[in-house]
Formats: sequence, C-alpha cells, structure tokens
Amino acid sequence: MSGDQQEGVKQAPPIQAAWHYLLVTSIDLDRLARTAYEAHRSANPGSLPSWEDAAEQEQKAWKAAVSAVAGQTGVTLADVEPVPTQTLLVQVGDQRHTFHTDIIAGRQGTLAVTDDYASNHHARFQAAHGLWYVKDLGSTNGTWLNGRRIHAPQRLKKGDKVKIGHTVVTVVSA
Repeated sequence: MSGDQQEGVKQAPPIQAAWHYLLVTSIDLDRLARTAYEAHRSANPGSLPSWEDAAEQEQKAWKAAVSAVAGQTGVTLADVEPVPTQTLLVQVGDQRHTFHTDIIAGRQGTLAVTDDYASNHHARFQAAHGLWYVKDLGSTNGTWLNGRRIHAPQRLKKGDKVKIGHTVVTVVSA
C-alpha cells in the first residue's frame, strides 16, 4: 500500500473530486453573495428588496462581485449583463411624464410641482437595482407614499400615490 493511502480509505477519482469542489465552491459563493447583500441591505434599511425579491441579474452581480473579491474562478463581472433601468411613468393631474434616469420633484425640480406646499427640491425619484424608489429630500411638509410619511427611500410600484405638498403623483408604471 502506498504511503498516500490509508487502509480501507479510497481516494476519489480526480473528476469526482473536482465536481465536488465545484459544487461546494458554488454553494459557498451563493451563501457568501447572499450574506454580503443582506449586510449591505441592513446598512440601507428600507431601500433594498430582500435577497429573494432581488432581480436575478442583481443576484448574479453580487455573486460576481463576491467571486472577484474572493479570488475564485467562475463567474466574473464580465459575465454579468448590466441591470436595465426600467422606465418610470407617472401621472400628475391629467399629464403623464416618462423618465429614464433619476429626477428631482419640487417647485424647481425636473418634475415641476407648482404647489405652495412643495419644497424647491422636495423628493428624488431614483432607479437602483433595476427598480424605482422615492426619497424625501428633507422637505418641510414631507413626502407621503400611499398615505404614510416616508423617512427613508421606498420602492415604487404601479398604482402608488406619492404626495408632494398637496400634489399627488400617481405611478403608472415603474
């Protein structure tokens, strides 16, 4: 018997050992990506969906980033397609507005709100992780989402009503 083998212990053939290593590495990478994402999410309460609700591309991006940091082979940042930014369509009164990038709503904002109760730069509508969020910018009268004052960025969905001053911005699609 060779010095490398112990009596009664078989060594796995090289292919089988490599498969096991890849499986364990993949499982560890998934767990590490999820852990990193949840740590990031807890540092930004209310602004990110849970891991299960995150878009598939978002999960791939986290796995790629963790893989790169860990120095593992496999998925890299080059393998991940960018997360597309979805269009935001809102209605204010009888007018509809379409946005593809972040905007400010207020008396002096990209989305002009002619309302004495709105601040000059009242709220930010921002795209992150392929989703749209609204954030109050320290306005005097606050920003309200579906009847509740917000204190942190909130995810937007179809049908949401964002109140800026006395003006209601309805999300048609996000």
